[in-house]
Amino acid sequence: MDSRPIGMFDSGVGGLTVLKEIMTQCPNESIIYLGDTKRFPYGSKSKETIIELTKRGIEFLISKNVKAVVIACGTATSQALEEVQKCYDIPIIGIINSAVRYIKEKDYKNIGIIATRGTIRSKGWQNKINEIIPKASIFYKACPLLAPMAEEGWTENEIAKLTIKEYLEGLKNVECLILGCTHYPLFKEIIQKELGKDKEIINTGEMLSKRLTQILKNNNIENENVQNRKYDIYLTDMETNFINVASKFLKDDKMIEKIYKCDF
Repeated sequence: MDSRPIGMFDSGVGGLTVLKEIMTQCPNESIIYLGDTKRFPYGSKSKETIIELTKRGIEFLISKNVKAVVIACGTATSQALEEVQKCYDIPIIGIINSAVRYIKEKDYKNIGIIATRGTIRSKGWQNKINEIIPKASIFYKACPLLAPMAEEGWTENEIAKLTIKEYLEGLKNVECLILGCTHYPLFKEIIQKELGKDKEIINTGEMLSKRLTQILKNNNIENENVQNRKYDIYLTDMETNFINVASKFLKDDKMIEKIYKCDF
């Protein structure tokens, strides 16, 4: 048994969609969540900056004695994951690989991706799909407005509906749509309605949590005592809408009663 927490890193509120899935898949595990709200958004930053910020976030989590790190950010996964995996001697996983493997199992060939500009520019998703599903047709669209809208809590209003309608133009013929930013599952209902019920929306957090469960088991670092479980949230800037969005999404007031301020 290993009661150390799992560390999670994101640029803001989007990683909560992954946190929620991990809480379901790994109910015994403690979690330390770090949201870099001070430097959000990551999607418009250079690769070098994203790598540096990701390293600093991971080092903060390691200072909290975590046993594994989940990069719950599409941009950081696509641009920094391979680099940081070389630097630290603990399991570090991101949102891309497990989702692409799932798509291969489902035998989808027409694959849509929506993500931040930085993620699309990096070709992280495109390269992994081409590697694992070489005959796939890939259709992608940068959606830079969605993550800031999610941070503001604008996930169900008319602005969200109109924005998503505009972004999904040209993606109607895909078999599945990857939500390549962890903020985007907050818009899942609107996206599903716009695309139609016959299109599968790929929530990367769900795929990642299943992979995390396997990694914990393979490394014999599972926590078997649920009484030791706790959740801590750290933000680099408290003057954001994070708490309001988290309260609405998680529906668990105890988790957000005390959020800690930090910097790195």
